[in-house]
Amino acid sequence: MSKRRKPTKQEPAKKDVVVDPPSLESRFGQAGRPFAKTSFHHGLYMGIGLLLAYVLFLSLDILMPMLIVIAISGFIAIGLNPMVVRLQRWGLPRGVSVAAVCLGTLLVLCGGVVSLVPPIIEEGVAFVEALPSLLDNLGQQRWLVNLDKQFDILGRIQEAAKGLDATTVVDAAGGVFSVLGVAFGSVFNGVMIAVLTIYLLGSFNRLTSGFYRLLPAHRRTRAKALGDEILTKVGGYTVGALGIAAAAGCTSFIFMLIAGVPYAYALAFVVAILDLIPQIGATLGAVVVTLVGLTVSLWVAIACAIFFVIYQQVENWVIYPTIMRRSVKVSDLAAILGLLLGAALLGVVGALLAVPTVAAIQLLVREVYIPRQDQA
Repeated sequence: MSKRRKPTKQEPAKKDVVVDPPSLESRFGQAGRPFAKTSFHHGLYMGIGLLLAYVLFLSLDILMPMLIVIAISGFIAIGLNPMVVRLQRWGLPRGVSVAAVCLGTLLVLCGGVVSLVPPIIEEGVAFVEALPSLLDNLGQQRWLVNLDKQFDILGRIQEAAKGLDATTVVDAAGGVFSVLGVAFGSVFNGVMIAVLTIYLLGSFNRLTSGFYRLLPAHRRTRAKALGDEILTKVGGYTVGALGIAAAAGCTSFIFMLIAGVPYAYALAFVVAILDLIPQIGATLGAVVVTLVGLTVSLWVAIACAIFFVIYQQVENWVIYPTIMRRSVKVSDLAAILGLLLGAALLGVVGALLAVPTVAAIQLLVREVYIPRQDQA
């Protein structure tokens, strides 16, 4: 057992010595020691921290519309990136692939607007103009007559509908551009979404690589694997959701033409848009079409209800699992909770982003949090 060496005369024992800070000479004299940190200083620092937190909260509240625009742009860019990657595998450069995908998307959108918007506007205006007569036809149904005698339902609806006409509705909507502006927040936000989406697609690899470089070197490999998996899930969800919505709209349009439901173009468009909302969107679309079918006859409404019940079963058990669950594995409970929270926070945008966000959180919990808890 080694013994501790005693200090010699030439080597005195070490003692704790308070070292003065280096002196700072200036024409104003020598700087003294720093002030001792007292409870006042701690309270001051906490107060400054709370003030900065409040300023950050106000800034987020002001910047929230622009942050939503950035989130939508990123969501669209992630959804279009797999198409760009596929074109790159065919030998095209990244810039040419991005330009081809953006041009194709623009042509599809313009074609959809040209082919769908005029009939939708015409049928929507005709629907508003015919609403009083449709309510009269609806009032002739026996099952509704009994309810009307008790609660005077039709009288109240007709009074509200008499004040509506095509001019009033168009003026209230502010025209087609105002409707589109409401959908995107404003025309400026729509342009910003397009510009940011193109920029994010062009810089996708550089941005993701730069983000991974912000992490410590020993974590980059695993972070890149998890990040690429999350981006794949979000992209798969975006493409799958658009495909499912398009299938719902086309199938509903064909059925409504066969069943004789009026305003098939407008209603099919409504069904496709509502079908983008997970879990409850298809049900909302079915309710809208069934109510319009009631204006024709009770049997047409029953046929609409039966069609949508059958189609939703096919969508839930065949179409959705085939397209979505292979790429986005999210439990039904988690999807519903995420949908409710997303809709409460950001409205329709939050509902659309809910499922891929929940998928990303589930992946991180399963691959990061649970293994650490198992090792604890």
